[in-house]
Amino acid sequence: MSSTPPAGTGAGVTEAASVAAAARTVRGPAVARSGFPRHIAIIMDGNGRWAQRRKLPRIEGHRQGVASVRRVTEHAARLGIEQLTLYCLSSENWRRPETELQFLMLLLEQYMIEERTLLLREGIRPVMIGNREGLPPATLAAIDETVSLCAGNTGMRLCLAVNYGGRGEIVAAARAVARQVAAGQLDPDAIDEKLFAGQLATAGMPDPDLLIRTAGEMRISNFLLWQVSYAELWVTSQTWPEFGTAELDQAIDAFRARERRFGGLTQP
Repeated sequence: MSSTPPAGTGAGVTEAASVAAAARTVRGPAVARSGFPRHIAIIMDGNGRWAQRRKLPRIEGHRQGVASVRRVTEHAARLGIEQLTLYCLSSENWRRPETELQFLMLLLEQYMIEERTLLLREGIRPVMIGNREGLPPATLAAIDETVSLCAGNTGMRLCLAVNYGGRGEIVAAARAVARQVAAGQLDPDAIDEKLFAGQLATAGMPDPDLLIRTAGEMRISNFLLWQVSYAELWVTSQTWPEFGTAELDQAIDAFRARERRFGGLTQP
């Protein structure tokens, strides 16, 4: 991805049509290999540290991180992964310097515009979860246009968690359930895990089978707290800009070598 700020998205339908025309070969749904995870979630960490080790500005690490997003997304789609969820911006990241946040928003806007041809060619369906409030209108417009343009794709779902926090998501779901109870629309005794999960931002999506974290940090960082209850964890010391197709393959190989018992016992 280039470092220049993205052009405005006012072209709307005309631009979307030209992008669709450029993507002449659209892939259908891929077939996942036996034993592969249906859903991979990634905490993309270490962009700033990657840059600092090279005596570069932190924003250069974010720029290089976008290249990793492109590599990993395309590779996961071609492997037949059903869903890839990327932690792009947490609700706590707003504590960072304003200039860094502005650059992150420009990168996200630019990515959503520039990657449309790739998303269409690979049949990838992008969606966004997280709080839209506080995000720049231009960034939201780019996301919405790309989501709309790719809505008919039948391949991998690419879920971008932007301004997202797991605790906030659970609180919002609890409020939605409480309103239904207060309105007499729901019996409290009818509340179960399935009903509650249907109120989350990820309703209708499979829970992650594999959670990857880069840069060696051993924590979940408020990411998909409900959904990763039984995810297999895989942590690498490599920073996100260093993460590529070989590292994704390594994580998947580790996943396939594990025995998932979900609280049960190994069958004799």
